[in-house]
Amino acid sequence: MSKSLRNYPDVSEVFDRDGADAMRWFLMSSPILRGGNLIVTEQGIRDGVRQVIIPLWNAWSFFSLYANAARGGEGYRAQWSTASTDVLDRYLLAKLREFVATMQSQMDAYEIANACDTMRSFLDVLTNWYIRRSRDRFWGGEDESATAAFDTLYTTLETVGRVVAPLLPLTTEEIWRGLTGGRSVHLTDWPSYDDLPEDHALVASMDRAREVCSTVSALRKANQLRARLPLAALTVVTADPAALQGFTDVIRDEVNVRVVRLVDLGTADEAGFGLTQRLVVNARAAGPRLGRDVQTVIKASKSGDWRVDDDGAVYAAGTLLEPGEFTVEQEYTTAKQDEHASALHGGGAVVLDTAVTEELTREGLANDLVRAVQQARRDAGLHVSDRISLTVTGDEAVFDATVAHRDHLVRETLATQFGSSPNLDDLAAGDGAADVTVGDGHPARVLVRKV
Repeated sequence: MSKSLRNYPDVSEVFDRDGADAMRWFLMSSPILRGGNLIVTEQGIRDGVRQVIIPLWNAWSFFSLYANAARGGEGYRAQWSTASTDVLDRYLLAKLREFVATMQSQMDAYEIANACDTMRSFLDVLTNWYIRRSRDRFWGGEDESATAAFDTLYTTLETVGRVVAPLLPLTTEEIWRGLTGGRSVHLTDWPSYDDLPEDHALVASMDRAREVCSTVSALRKANQLRARLPLAALTVVTADPAALQGFTDVIRDEVNVRVVRLVDLGTADEAGFGLTQRLVVNARAAGPRLGRDVQTVIKASKSGDWRVDDDGAVYAAGTLLEPGEFTVEQEYTTAKQDEHASALHGGGAVVLDTAVTEELTREGLANDLVRAVQQARRDAGLHVSDRISLTVTGDEAVFDATVAHRDHLVRETLATQFGSSPNLDDLAAGDGAADVTVGDGHPARVLVRKV
């Protein structure tokens, strides 16, 4: 940076727009703390806001909103607790223990940039997995499952606030004081990971389930199958089916399939899933050592003239390849036309049945309508607990979906009055009605009114 050239964002503008924590995070998570170079850009600062500060604040806002709305608006006062027996709560608390231990080790060693990476990874678990998977449990706050979820999220946010306070002092101060009513997070003790439950097996199994879901989501996207469209079946080929046995319902709900089957990797061929391997040579890495022979090796990798010995050594055209000069990629094939497969990291694969029936299409349209109505609720400024009168009009496919899945629409949108029509114009445009497109281009119109 040059003061005379002013080739960096104005600090005052950054503080006014993004906050002092945004600049602090950008600097502490940057390559400069690892001895690298750094270019200060507005985009880099805003990335920190988007990746860390906003997700953390959204988690606190979510907790505050639903805790205050619980029990018919009476609210629920959460407490620090690790007593929940719910599998998602146990996973988050065990993951929190590992997070605290890792952050303590990294910050004791002044590995600040690594600590920032750890924080980013944990926030992904908290917001994109735990809160999203547990959202229905927070509604109402009257049963034991809801109170356990509130207490678990409270415990996590309070602990994270203390751990991350040195990195985001202003943001964590606001969140921690709002949670606890205490004087300052900076006057509290560092949390002890011994106060949190330890369960490495659960963490490993749930992380594997998350990887399965991520791979299936990518497979859906590659085949242009939207997330709200249900599919018939998913087969997971894995070396340890028992580790995922308790998470099939979580996987099924997350990737929106009717059935999840687990197949042992050792019997995958017998089950009709063929495994092939492909050698990819890194010419940039192997070229300096092999010289002209690298072209021979590349041709051999493409023609199949290569092997992997029992000790893991890889040869192509009789030439031994060193680590870093190659990768061995696994590919799965199936005999069915409507099945698509994708390999999992560390072995195994997911096989997705992509055949879409009329029944699945109707359910997908109903899910899209729920999403449209929820957006209309927000646009109308309604509270999360407000009951509504709902009217939906559209083409015949939309109408069929509302008839087949009326109970689902009413339940998910808190509608006490519901009507639908196969004629889009039966509901006049304007006057609060919102025009939406659902499924693969079906027009619909929704009207939301508070009752």
